[in-house]
Amino acid sequence: MKSRLIVGCVIFLCFARVVSAHRLDEYLQATMLSVDKDHVQVSMRMIPGVAVSSSIIAGIDNNKDGVISKAEQQAYADRVLNDLLLTMNGESVKPKLVSVDFPQVELMREGLGEIHIELTADLPQAGPNRRLILENHHQNGNAAYLVNCLVPRDRDIRIVGQNRNEVQSFYQLDYVQAGARSDPPLRRWWTGVRASISALGTFGFASVFRLGMRLICARSSLPKHVVAKAISKVRPDRFGSRHFS
Repeated sequence: MKSRLIVGCVIFLCFARVVSAHRLDEYLQATMLSVDKDHVQVSMRMIPGVAVSSSIIAGIDNNKDGVISKAEQQAYADRVLNDLLLTMNGESVKPKLVSVDFPQVELMREGLGEIHIELTADLPQAGPNRRLILENHHQNGNAAYLVNCLVPRDRDIRIVGQNRNEVQSFYQLDYVQAGARSDPPLRRWWTGVRASISALGTFGFASVFRLGMRLICARSSLPKHVVAKAISKVRPDRFGSRHFS
């Protein structure tokens, strides 16, 4: 537990150091991921440099009154959210906004103000091997992206690899989640059988059943009148889909 805490603190401190030393003509967007079982939290620290702060503020302060209202903060957070792409094993995931916090406008103009955006997302259930991909396309004309992942608190989650493109607008996290249920071959086979039965329809299944009973009769030593009696008792309305759930 202590080793995880130490490693997490080292990652966070290194991350914070890079954030504090960003260039003045860039819009720094530092993203930290935290993975739990079938869940991910995304924390974003967004710091416009002095040279670009005026244009960033102008794009947020829609009524140009020099104050960023709660509604304008919410609208900007939604814009950021729409510029993010998150997938788990190729399946699209839509994060939800948890909170947004803005500094004073004066601090932003001086390149010292940090916009904090917290997101959360439930991840689709999958097998133990997971691949989480985050793409950030927000303000890509002057953005400087940073992205990293905290060491998981859950012992059942183990990170096995991280990959980024050169500008870190693309981030891939590979990890293993122990205890996750995989889809066994037998389950997949039975799912196909159920689909075929449904496609046959109520009366179609009854017909196939009768045909099967006749084949049993032809290849067995059972008296024909016994099998015929069993076939005659088959009622199509007894083979609804509810019996195969």
